[in-house]
Amino acid sequence: MIRDLIREKIKGALKDLGKDYEFKVEIPPEGFGDFSSNVAMVGTRHFKRPPREVAKDLVDRLRGEEFESIEIAGPGFINFRVSKELLQRVVRGVLDKGREFGKKDIGHGLKVQFEYASANPTGPLTVAHGRQIVIGDTLVKLYKELGFDVENEVYLNDAGRQISLLAYSLWVRYNELFGIENEIPEDGYRGEYLVDVARKLKDEIGDKYKGVWNDEVEAFFKDYAVNEMLRWMKKTFEKMGSSFDNYFSERSLIEDGTVNEILKYFKEKNLVYEKDGALWLKVSEFIDEDDKVLIRKDGTPTYFMTDIAYHYNKKMRGFDRVYDIWGSDHHGHIPRMKVAMKALGFPDDFLTVILHQFVTLKKGGKKLRMSTRAGRFITLDELLEEVGGDATRYFFARIDPSKPLDFDIDLALKQSSDNPVYYVQYAHARISSLFRQAKEKGIEFKNLENVDLLSNDHEREVMKRLDTFEDVLLEAALYYLPSRITSYLEDLAHSFHMFYTHNTILDSSNPDLSNARLNLSKAVQIVIRKGLSILGVSAPERM
Repeated sequence: MIRDLIREKIKGALKDLGKDYEFKVEIPPEGFGDFSSNVAMVGTRHFKRPPREVAKDLVDRLRGEEFESIEIAGPGFINFRVSKELLQRVVRGVLDKGREFGKKDIGHGLKVQFEYASANPTGPLTVAHGRQIVIGDTLVKLYKELGFDVENEVYLNDAGRQISLLAYSLWVRYNELFGIENEIPEDGYRGEYLVDVARKLKDEIGDKYKGVWNDEVEAFFKDYAVNEMLRWMKKTFEKMGSSFDNYFSERSLIEDGTVNEILKYFKEKNLVYEKDGALWLKVSEFIDEDDKVLIRKDGTPTYFMTDIAYHYNKKMRGFDRVYDIWGSDHHGHIPRMKVAMKALGFPDDFLTVILHQFVTLKKGGKKLRMSTRAGRFITLDELLEEVGGDATRYFFARIDPSKPLDFDIDLALKQSSDNPVYYVQYAHARISSLFRQAKEKGIEFKNLENVDLLSNDHEREVMKRLDTFEDVLLEAALYYLPSRITSYLEDLAHSFHMFYTHNTILDSSNPDLSNARLNLSKAVQIVIRKGLSILGVSAPERM
């Protein structure tokens, strides 16, 4: 596209001058051309000359029929006003490719996996899980667009103490239905959702385990509780418009011998030792961090141990790269997992961890408090019910994962341009309305015809925005930032709304110009629909 063309021409000019370095080509503020580059600003240290002098040398080599003008601005920015023919080529490219517009094969079939929404299956999914789901779903779709062979997976932490606590908490709730009172452990699960599960269980088995607690009963309540939580999770995923290729059980890694296989390997490599009755991995031999326990003194594996086994399993399944999406509270787990991958002999780029900050819900200008174990929290299901799937997904995608997210429920419910998802969807619906009106007025739409009539400033602005879509998808994928897509869609919607407001699109007395502007509108609609689809958000025909 145009930015790529400008980049290549600049690279050629630099090569002529014996230089090669990185620079940016971006859309500048209004009044500074169609595109702008900082190549001369960056180049001052390479050329050992003032940026405006560098810019002049470059401009002399850049002039050509693709540009109406090239100017040096401010301290040394180079601003390009491209030919209308070049911009019109963008519209034709979008219309010609349709839904395929934006696809590139940079992955060449590399097999990758995204793991996210992984959880202790101990209760309903939280809004933090929702943010993770949207980040993961978006990246999965992006990587498929870019030619990777992609799978996604949920890892269920269904082994360990928290599942024992869940099982006992459910047993207490079950016995309460028969008038038997027992104390839920201090760090057990007190949420009302377990009462509902207990009632369902009573309907199924009656009083079979009334007042009875032993190893066999505990095993039953563990399985029942986990299966119920997983069933709830899948229903929530469905409401979110999300699906997974696989659900992987932590417990299976212990039962199938994978954990023992890893331990045997580490012992052969002299990477573990015993201390205080526990087995430790020599993390300190790789990085400046304390060694970590793999097997507790009671013989049970730590979460670290099973996570190592899990990633070993991923490698054995043939994944070339795996991407884990975690909450920021897990940041301390990253260095030790990197060590473990190195100890297993895996490539440095095998594991990438994407962290996201937490979510705060806001309503009526006040932040809502949440506490998972006590059961006083707004679930992801409740948020979806209140604001809907589109707003939920869009708002989760809109903020960089590295930043905390304040989810404003009141804003998400607004049916106005203040609400960003409404603003973008309305642009799509407005274009659908244009085509309905065109039929009513007898204006025939001819695809790809009359595009050469597009030339005014509002039309140019829309065409420039369309040109950057492919770059936006690439950047969103490479930097794990769905927010790049939402920002782009809002900019494109703004450019279109301005074009719509200041131009007569449907003019029966000028069918050729009307058709040109319908072609431009159609290109915008294609791109908005594609962008929203990648985010998992609908593109309505009417609003």
